[in-house]
Amino acid sequence: MNIFTILALIGGLVMFLYGMDLMGDSLKKLAGGKLESILEKLTSSRWKGLLLGFIVTAVIQSSSATTVMLVGFVNSGIMKLGQTISVIMGANIGTTVTAWLLSTNDISGTAFVLKLLKPDSFTPVLAAIGLIMNMTAKNDRRKNTSTILIGFAILMFGMDMMSGAVEGLRDNPTFTNLLTAFSNPIIGILFGTIFTAVIQSSSASVGVLQALSMSCLIPYSTAIPVILGQNIGTTITPILSAMTGNTDSKRVALTCLYIKMVGVAIVAGVFYLLNALLNFAFMSADVYVSPTTIAVIHTLFNIVSTVILIPFCSLFEKLAVKTIKNKKDEKELDAFAALDERFLEMPSFAVEKCKDLVNDMAKISFESFKKAANLVKNYDEAVFSEVEALESMVDKYEDKTSSYLIKIAGRNMSLNDSKLVTELLHCVGDIERISDHALNIAEAAKEVHDKGITFSDKAKSDLEVITAATNEILSLAVDALIGEDLEKAAFVEPLEQVIDKLKRVIKTGHITRLRQGDCTMELGFILSDLLTNFERISDHCSNIAVCFIEIAHDSFETHEYLKQVKSGGTNFDEMFEVYNEKYYIEN
Repeated sequence: MNIFTILALIGGLVMFLYGMDLMGDSLKKLAGGKLESILEKLTSSRWKGLLLGFIVTAVIQSSSATTVMLVGFVNSGIMKLGQTISVIMGANIGTTVTAWLLSTNDISGTAFVLKLLKPDSFTPVLAAIGLIMNMTAKNDRRKNTSTILIGFAILMFGMDMMSGAVEGLRDNPTFTNLLTAFSNPIIGILFGTIFTAVIQSSSASVGVLQALSMSCLIPYSTAIPVILGQNIGTTITPILSAMTGNTDSKRVALTCLYIKMVGVAIVAGVFYLLNALLNFAFMSADVYVSPTTIAVIHTLFNIVSTVILIPFCSLFEKLAVKTIKNKKDEKELDAFAALDERFLEMPSFAVEKCKDLVNDMAKISFESFKKAANLVKNYDEAVFSEVEALESMVDKYEDKTSSYLIKIAGRNMSLNDSKLVTELLHCVGDIERISDHALNIAEAAKEVHDKGITFSDKAKSDLEVITAATNEILSLAVDALIGEDLEKAAFVEPLEQVIDKLKRVIKTGHITRLRQGDCTMELGFILSDLLTNFERISDHCSNIAVCFIEIAHDSFETHEYLKQVKSGGTNFDEMFEVYNEKYYIEN
């Protein structure tokens, strides 16, 4: 093997792996986190889990990605160890789909239809279509579809390069002896395991074997043990991923290894025992595999081992639990366990997890405001402590979620996901400030209570009006954010303007009462503080709604939007009058 052959082989392998990676990433983006969400929720039965594992892996073309996803789910408390086992088995079958796609290289014949089905014929066409689509794409779906086509074309081109590079090795005695050594089951399985562990993809390593089989004479006696080893080697990815996880996530990775090892031991044991007794003709040194027969062997192994092992899912769970004991000092899962570093490899799903936390954060802030507002009317020390605790919790949400969103922002993701990350990063700050102002309101109520002073009946009445208006604007903003409701978001800005007006009217009324001696300067300062906090909360609600509206319209020009709203570009005036009448205060 000369230096040029080695370079060509390495170049082909690099192209093959890059094409597979490009195609896999684009398939994940096209799925948009939906597959992960389905997998997260629909694993109530063993057979359903098996089917879902197969479908998800067949779509994203990687059992390693599926099992890493499962490790993350278990580490985050989203799934239980027992739920993942049937999914892992389904993923093992799903990963064989790639081998069948690559086996199209094995199509032969002179008929026009058969020639069209050969990669040499359709791959350049796919590449050209993908390139044109990529250059003209105006949305994520079209862009990702084009990248899938380009990735597949690169993958096939790399496969052809590898096949061409090793074509001269067919009659090379050194290479032939090497292949003969791999026909020893133990050596073959060990080689397949190590090679796949290095490149961390059984689909890729099986593809390399298929490429070699197109030009070199690889006997069944060599291919079978290598394929069995490749199935074990692919478990290295979840094992590495679980090293930093909790006990259950480590058990998931170990279960992946156990399933493969037990499957290989049973299938290999039975097969080689039968071969010793029956002396299978295809196991002779002069019978060779093709890309299609490699796909068949790969698929048969995973189907047969799954059929044998699926009744014993609970035993695998018990084995993993016995192997890795519970840690006495292991911390319980908290609300932020879903922000798992593993999900960063699946940006769409990671963004969805952040969206869920931001929604929870908004609900907590809203609850904090309602409790604080009630303290103004009926002070209770226990409720005040609850408001403090809620504010502290929101601070933690803001810190954890913002940090995670920044990590996601550095990943390669779709345009829609990028827009959502931008929206969430803007919203978390406003939501956190709302809880701060809720605490300020609670502290003002505490001051009134501790000093034994009371507002006048008119001031109480005015405060009830602005409290109701603030409660409604918060409800609109939170519902718009959680439900992605543009209609509710459009009602926020007119109400925000009404609350600004209420603040001015109430302050003017207070000054009048102060001059008449119906109110004190001390109560005036507290009232002003309360009004400022109500008004600031409405401002942050406006920020959330405007951010949501602008990003939904592929823009983020907040000042431009507000200018348009107030200049009559929308039905702002009509909505303003409705709220102005609803929350009217006489001077």
